[in-house]
Amino acid sequence: MKFENLVLRCLFLACLAVCGLIFGAMLIAVPPPGVQLAAHTRVSAILLASPSTCALPPDGVICPRTPG
Repeated sequence: MKFENLVLRCLFLACLAVCGLIFGAMLIAVPPPGVQLAAHTRVSAILLASPSTCALPPDGVICPRTPG
């Protein structure tokens, strides 16, 4: 019983350490200089990129796309 308890504690600590490292990497990550954020784009360009011709079908489940 003590061996299983020790293994589970070690596994918990290992998982906690990995999650902490991943969280820390997300906090200190810096995007490369070539990345353009959405805040720098014009609103008109975003609105033009969104489809305005696709209406929901009567069942409201999917929006069918026509090829072309």
